[in-house]
Amino acid sequence: MKKLKFFNKIMFLVNSLAAFLLLISYLLPYLPPKSFATLSVLSLGVPLLILLNILFFIYWVLQVKKQMLLSLVVLILGWSYLSSMYKFSSSKKVENENNISVMSYNVRLFNIFEWLPNKTVKADITELIKKEQPDILCLQEYRTKDPVELNGYYGYNTTFNNAVKRGQALFSKFPIINSGSLEFSGTSNNVIFADIVKAKDTIRIYNVHLQSSGVNTDVEILKKETSGQLFKQVSKTFKAQQTQVELFLKHKSKCPYKTIVTGDFNNTAYSYIYKEIKGDDLVDTFEEAGNGFGKTYDFKFFPLRIDFILVDESFTVNGFKTFDNKLSDHYPIKATIALD
Repeated sequence: MKKLKFFNKIMFLVNSLAAFLLLISYLLPYLPPKSFATLSVLSLGVPLLILLNILFFIYWVLQVKKQMLLSLVVLILGWSYLSSMYKFSSSKKVENENNISVMSYNVRLFNIFEWLPNKTVKADITELIKKEQPDILCLQEYRTKDPVELNGYYGYNTTFNNAVKRGQALFSKFPIINSGSLEFSGTSNNVIFADIVKAKDTIRIYNVHLQSSGVNTDVEILKKETSGQLFKQVSKTFKAQQTQVELFLKHKSKCPYKTIVTGDFNNTAYSYIYKEIKGDDLVDTFEEAGNGFGKTYDFKFFPLRIDFILVDESFTVNGFKTFDNKLSDHYPIKATIALD
């Protein structure tokens, strides 16, 4: 440190802070938001912290400085975080006659409030679904007042008592023999489920939409918010999410079938929320067969993956795709799986 020039001393101080915060973030999946609400907010910034530490590592390498070891060690300690954010391997695609395709998509009410200038969002989303023909389709923020017309699917959806009639929807090419909804108090978010039959197997599908922070990601709007206000809002959201997840896990624990959990978690793979939902018995299909950043949310500052398809370990993951269709503030994802 003494041999560093003044500018590099400042750089190393910033590097040390970024490394320390990333190191602390490795504990976040084990810290319940109800007890560590403010600290849990850090999980949203993990992708940025990873990118910063990579940049600092490259910076010191180019200068042949031993300070490169700081970020290198922290990144190695969190290698699973790196693989969760970015998959270096190419997308896996295995053809199998037993394959089942599962698509999840937060459609943001088909753009009825014209967040996007595109006037044909609903038609474009419908066309995408018809082109991809997923065997199982889970939609969040689905406008039940103006449903999508899909042939060849069994369907189940929930409607909330509000002006736009929004909820979640689940469609299946396989017969649905049971379905229901897990209602969360004081919110329009919820979880719906359906039991489907494929050949001799019954499979439980959960379509999850956890509490949203309600924070507008528009840069100009964010500038008007104080950091205290943002932290308070997100902390409150994560506490609500924990309550919602506890309700979901209680319901899931009674399920006798192989399970698929899809949807918009409104949280990252570095969070307590994700860890609890994934548990020890589910596999993240992106980590198994995806590639690249796997970005699922249109966040301006760094790639965010907050939409997931998690499947029982009994399934083999034969493919995963993240679409780049700009028809919502989320991007659709699709996994291809097969029962062993």
